[in-house]
Amino acid sequence: QVQLVESGGGSVQAGGSLRLSCVGSGWATPWTMSNYYMGWFRQVPGKEREGVAAARPGDRGTIYADSVKGRFTITQDKGKNTLYLQMNSLEPEDTAQYYCAADPVVAQILNPGEYRAWGQGAQVTVSS
Repeated sequence: QVQLVESGGGSVQAGGSLRLSCVGSGWATPWTMSNYYMGWFRQVPGKEREGVAAARPGDRGTIYADSVKGRFTITQDKGKNTLYLQMNSLEPEDTAQYYCAADPVVAQILNPGEYRAWGQGAQVTVSS
């Protein structure tokens, strides 16, 4: 069973940067991380979880929510089984619990309901 562990959250002032990491393990044999859709999602209390950025398997491209385009970048180091989210020009509205997720079969890749494996989350707080 896939296990995901996030790290790198914290507090930063508006305009600052943070990088989140997500280390994965337990990929379904014979698959590897390369065979999975990998995504970053975020949630604030009282609101639904929303998709932030995601990467298609097999290096078939990435997709971003409009609210983070040009500021956030999703990358992978498959040798380290690690997913990253580089967040620049952070805004107070980016404050949330951030989660990474993985699934081998996804239709709408920014839809959190499509993903079955989740990390425990990392808090990002941006102050004005």
